[in-house]
Amino acid sequence: MALDNSAPPAGSAGGTPPAAGTPDAPAPGLENLLTEDRRFPPDPAFAAQANAHAELYSWANSARLEFWAEQARSLLDWAEPFQEVLDWSGAPVARWFGDGRLNAAYNAVDRHVAAGHGDRVALHFEGEPGDTRTLTYADLQREVSRAAHALTELGVQTGDRVAIYLPLIPEAVIAMLACARIGAPHSVVFGGFSAEALHTRILDADARVVITADGGYRRGAASALKPTVDEALAKGSGDVVRRVLVVRRTGQDVPWTEGRDVWWHDAVDRAPDTHEPVAVEAEHPLFILYTSGTTGKPKGIFHTTGGYLTQAAWTHLNVFDLKPETDVYWCTADVGWVTGHTYVVYGPLINGATQVIYEGTPDTPHRGRWWEIVQKYGVSILYTAPTAIRTCMKWGEDVPGGFDLSSLRVLGSVGEPINPEAWTWYRRVIGGDRTPVVDTWWQTETGAIMISPLPGVTVAKPGSAQTPLPGIAADVIDDDARSVPNGSGGYLVLTEPWPSMLRGIWGDEQRFRDTYWSRFAGIYFAGDGAKKDEDGDIWLLGRVDDVMNVSGHRLSTTEIESALVSHPSVAEAAVVGATDDTTGQAVVAFVILRGGAAERSPEETATELRAHVAQQIGPIAKPRTILVVPELPKTRSGKIMRRLLRDVAEHRQVGDATTLADSSVMDLIQQGLQKPAG
Repeated sequence: MALDNSAPPAGSAGGTPPAAGTPDAPAPGLENLLTEDRRFPPDPAFAAQANAHAELYSWANSARLEFWAEQARSLLDWAEPFQEVLDWSGAPVARWFGDGRLNAAYNAVDRHVAAGHGDRVALHFEGEPGDTRTLTYADLQREVSRAAHALTELGVQTGDRVAIYLPLIPEAVIAMLACARIGAPHSVVFGGFSAEALHTRILDADARVVITADGGYRRGAASALKPTVDEALAKGSGDVVRRVLVVRRTGQDVPWTEGRDVWWHDAVDRAPDTHEPVAVEAEHPLFILYTSGTTGKPKGIFHTTGGYLTQAAWTHLNVFDLKPETDVYWCTADVGWVTGHTYVVYGPLINGATQVIYEGTPDTPHRGRWWEIVQKYGVSILYTAPTAIRTCMKWGEDVPGGFDLSSLRVLGSVGEPINPEAWTWYRRVIGGDRTPVVDTWWQTETGAIMISPLPGVTVAKPGSAQTPLPGIAADVIDDDARSVPNGSGGYLVLTEPWPSMLRGIWGDEQRFRDTYWSRFAGIYFAGDGAKKDEDGDIWLLGRVDDVMNVSGHRLSTTEIESALVSHPSVAEAAVVGATDDTTGQAVVAFVILRGGAAERSPEETATELRAHVAQQIGPIAKPRTILVVPELPKTRSGKIMRRLLRDVAEHRQVGDATTLADSSVMDLIQQGLQKPAG
């Protein structure tokens, strides 16, 4: 949950509170408002075959470093074995397995071929227009080797950075692995980002080569990419970039700079299909990934090799109960996000998985496209975002009901807190009321899943990420860094180093320390609010900067949104706080209604939803204003931009909306504000 958001600056979550009794005086911690009593124990047959078992927790709790050392040795092949597990003497910069050497691409590809699994499918690619490609591990080994040779011929050396700006096509995976093969850290930039965003990332990383495509397909049309690269380089980053490697995907005409631009097929197809991978130190940077924050300079989060790969592989194997010989795995994320790095490229391939990658959107050419793909490939593990689940809820159960989804056996959720109603819909409609649902919390900064149920082990609670995984130390604390009691809310923190942790912000160690380590001394502050239920399980409450202060009560947007979505008329909801002279802040809700519910008057809808929220979590949380909207403003990664909704709620000029997937959404919302529902 909250993968791409970074923690706020030091002190922004705390500071000196107003005097008690004033509207702005915060209550201690966050209010614990919403309760959820439904429980889903593991199916005994599933538990009997599960990869994970309850003893993992006691093992990791009693010998945390030995636990991680065993995972690193058993899940990865090392060119030079490590002796030292963790060096924390330079805290907050960690060194995991620092005296060992390995190669990420060898672990993801070559060793599976060497073990006799070259004929196993690595990637089923489904293009949005309906074209397909299938690559076995032997195919992938040849393609990655050729691409590594091509990059070397273009002047890329170990340690050089390479920017990747591609659609979700096999060449995106191949390019990342080719970089890793020669020890060149990659910086993947999502293919929907602007020329300015690409320009700033190229400059910050000092990338010497850019890998892009003529274009990609999105919503039924070819969308150009190469012109955006040219525009970015014209802004000044062209002084850094030596060569541009271009994949032919759509066949559209693109501008060309002779001597700089090179076709992928010209450079890669003629290269040798064998290549010796470069063994690098475990702490050698593997990639830089820039957080997609809407304000300030993007932060180049960088991860290293040994620790990151260890936790990526272990979490993928256990959180999804992967059986590489039989499962077909599908994570719907783009490689432009950290989810795509860890759970499309490195985790699955290190574990020898067979997986699906899909280029397009879930509603092209029809709203059943995802379920058509599940049926076609027999997908057994599906990992997607709550915003996608709620969109499918809005479209109705008859859409997935038209396809055979019986192959699914594990469902996962990632990106933000999932409300209980979406969780139960996901399990019932997509999972046939039988599959475990793993609700995962982690971030770009953490590198891999940190908090999640384990299928076959955990009694699941809809809407809760529940417990830190074995080997992970997470807690919920108050403003004084004291662990809150069960039933209370506060700040989610990580109290011990973990293998896949970020090693810094590229080129700015002081910003790294100030952003993540100064709010609570010696503790990583994740930037999220959370609560513990009566059992001590963790429930995410969203970003702390999204917390509302209503009459001295600190209310989580997540809990009120969950209450709204639990009403049968509501498909999706977003809640913000708006300035109020009486209560300090008031709750303003933006809701998307399900089909048929929109026929009622806005006044009736508002009255009913207010009463429903009051019944679910108490009168203090009743929205002052409820606005029925056709869509919500979301980034291209699916996160709701509440900053823009606060502008609307407070009748301010709407701020920068360039990072939205569809900027016209804000015009529709502002027009609707003229007739709010209450």
